[in-house]
Amino acid sequence: MGTMEFRQDASSVTIDMLLIVHPEKTTTVQNVQRDRQMEISASHQKQDYQVDGNANNRSGQPRENHLRGLQVETHTSEQTQVITSYTNEGTHVTVEIHPRNTTPQLLKKFSMGKGIRKLPSLTGQDNKGFQENKNSRPRLPTGKDLHAYPWDKSSLKSMPLDLQKFEKLDAYASKVSVKSSIEELVRTLLQQARTDLEKVRAVWMWICHHIEYDVVEYHNKSQRSSKPMDVLQTGKSICEGYAGLFEQMCRIAGIQCMKLSGYSKGYGYKIGQTFQGDSDHAWNAVYLDGRWHLLDSTWGSGSVDDSCRKFTFRYNEFYFLTHPALFINNHFPENSNWQLLKPTLTLKEFENNMWHKSNFYTMGMLCAHPNTSIIQTVNGKAAISVESRSPALFMFKMKGTKEHGLMTLKKNGMKLEVYPQMTGKHKLEVFAKPHKGSEDLYNCVLEYTLECNSVDKNICFPKDLHQPVGPSWFTERQGFLKPSHPDPIIHTNDGRCSITFTMSKDLSVLASLHSDNSRLTEDETRRHIMQIHRGTQIEFKIHLPHSGNFVLKIYTKKKADPGNYDYIFNYLISCPNIEVKWPVFPQYYSKWAEDYEILEPLSGLLPANRNVHFKLKLHGIAKVFVQGENTCPLTLSKDGFWEGTFNTSGCTEVFVMVLENANHTFYSHILKYEVETQ
Repeated sequence: MGTMEFRQDASSVTIDMLLIVHPEKTTTVQNVQRDRQMEISASHQKQDYQVDGNANNRSGQPRENHLRGLQVETHTSEQTQVITSYTNEGTHVTVEIHPRNTTPQLLKKFSMGKGIRKLPSLTGQDNKGFQENKNSRPRLPTGKDLHAYPWDKSSLKSMPLDLQKFEKLDAYASKVSVKSSIEELVRTLLQQARTDLEKVRAVWMWICHHIEYDVVEYHNKSQRSSKPMDVLQTGKSICEGYAGLFEQMCRIAGIQCMKLSGYSKGYGYKIGQTFQGDSDHAWNAVYLDGRWHLLDSTWGSGSVDDSCRKFTFRYNEFYFLTHPALFINNHFPENSNWQLLKPTLTLKEFENNMWHKSNFYTMGMLCAHPNTSIIQTVNGKAAISVESRSPALFMFKMKGTKEHGLMTLKKNGMKLEVYPQMTGKHKLEVFAKPHKGSEDLYNCVLEYTLECNSVDKNICFPKDLHQPVGPSWFTERQGFLKPSHPDPIIHTNDGRCSITFTMSKDLSVLASLHSDNSRLTEDETRRHIMQIHRGTQIEFKIHLPHSGNFVLKIYTKKKADPGNYDYIFNYLISCPNIEVKWPVFPQYYSKWAEDYEILEPLSGLLPANRNVHFKLKLHGIAKVFVQGENTCPLTLSKDGFWEGTFNTSGCTEVFVMVLENANHTFYSHILKYEVETQ
């Protein structure tokens, strides 16, 4: 994660015998210039390195001349010491250091993978002591380590895991506070770990909960050491320190572990960028159950803010034993063998591949289309879809706004159409959250770069349009079943439409109409909607006041709840006919019951000096009258409708009144009509 510098001092040592083992040849240098001892003084000889977040060697020497990943800690002792280390490529290097005036002994065995000094380990059922592990020799990945690419959508992990079985171990490991030595820390962690998998898990959990990313070192390129013991004591490091500490703790525990370096799509990554030069990140591979597996404790521990000034511990399970076909989305190792994939990806493929955030997979997403991070618009539009294992809630932002797009939820995913209003490049972010989660936070799961060459000026979404649009699995769970219009957009040429649902819950429903070009008040626009209840069915009749695009918003609350209505969903209604100009529906009064229905007249504006036929469906009513300049009673027909004719002459307003009980002497107003002026 970024480029930084550190300075490494050479220790003062005397080297009398050096044995270097290469994969292709073996060279022994014995007692080289025995009388001329090589002393390197730390106070006189220093070497500067340019390193990335891994602290990878970036000196000016050609890369071929380095044994990448080699770390040798030198000691001054009167006894012969043999130190073995391994590179990312699998080469091992053995250095034997003798005190002065002693006779070195030749190493009898030297070949790749043979004769390596066994690493100390904590093995056995009781983990009471350091024991040698005969299977601790790291090796290059082979065919049995490889996973098929692309991902088969089966598991996020490279081996079967039951995370619930780790709960007790995780809780224990995350609370261990030993910092006296790495050996003592590992010994304490392994008190609750028996299998190799449990050992790796304990080490992983401890590092992810106790080592924070050093944002100061990232920016200031300080000389803070990334050596494992220094990382343990300070509790801070960059990725090089995370990976180095993880490697050493695993080896002490008797687990084969490699520290890997390569390119990453982490902090500072920009879609479409190319990678060149030295590595910028470090992570690990561990050997479990006969196969190599990948993990990244740096990214598992938490995240930094946009400016990389603040680190927040935020445990991320995704980067523990991640499936290699998913790990390759943002980790490209220097040695392609460590992709653990068949076939392997080229660097160009890595650069061009879709950049999926870890949240994409942890929230159950399976795939996205198009599977490329850069999208060219076609006639001003770009279409995106996501497939998920289970229903999820989505939202999106394009240049920080949500105005110029249309998102619809599907049972297992979503569809999105966006219409950039300017040519050029646009950043598009897609967010999601689990539908069962109680948290209100959406997490970014996808990021695209849109390249727009033309703008569709005919597309204009009202500012009140809320994403997602239209009915979905979510509205079904809120009680709205069997929508007559399953699509998010309703097209009408005459300015009228009718939408029906079957209600599965006993709810009070409220609807409102919104338009950017309307001068009507909210109450006036609400009168362009008529609700009709017929048993469990609800119908919305809409008569638009003019042409254009409108948003129909629907709210609900429990009938027994005196509180406010909650927003549920909305439709987009489009009418291109400029001749459309429908009047409002009649005004309702509080005595209008939910199951009442108007059949005639639907218009709230009656013609002057005309006979108007009234036909109403009212239940439990004794008498009904229409009142203006005169009063006209309505009669109950055999079909159950109250009907009659009323003349509007001399009227400016007309009311419908009911007598709910024959014994009552007062009438209640239930409807009000306006009459056109002459």
